[in-house]
Amino acid sequence: MGQQIKRWTLRELHRLPDDGNKYELVRGDLFVTPPPSEAHEELLAILHEWIAPYVARHRLGRVYRPRAVLRRSGSEVEPDLMVRAVPVRQPIAWEQAPLPLLVVEVLSGATRRRDLEQKRAFYMDAGVPEYWAVDASRREILVVRRGQPDEWCAGTIVWQPREADQPLTIDVAALFAEALGDE
Repeated sequence: MGQQIKRWTLRELHRLPDDGNKYELVRGDLFVTPPPSEAHEELLAILHEWIAPYVARHRLGRVYRPRAVLRRSGSEVEPDLMVRAVPVRQPIAWEQAPLPLLVVEVLSGATRRRDLEQKRAFYMDAGVPEYWAVDASRREILVVRRGQPDEWCAGTIVWQPREADQPLTIDVAALFAEALGDE
């Protein structure tokens, strides 16, 4: 007889302990992630510094870090970084929060597969227009845009949400050089 795989619910997810791990639920699958590395957080801090002024200047919303969640269709994830409009009325439930304009995940040994497979599919199915998977080992960023082929970028990324009249250009090599040092 085959072994049955447990399908988790949001209710069960929310009963898990606050033990320093990150717990996420994607389509019934529970993902547990240990605390991030210094390099992981350095990449996110620099990306935040580069993206936040653009977001503010173009009045796109705010840049959110973990503990802010994306909850849709019985799934709940905590992206490493996301940009989304500020809700018209606050506070609201996570299910009613605006869909992110951009989601960023930094890949690690523990998260690589789920970030490139299950979470990528979840973000696209939820309607997120753009998703970046930052790969420090390759010093590249996978750019996933709805309706376009995925693209690994080592040079520059140009992000221009519909709501902005000018693009943001990210120098990928400079990002990794600042965060990780020169090779």
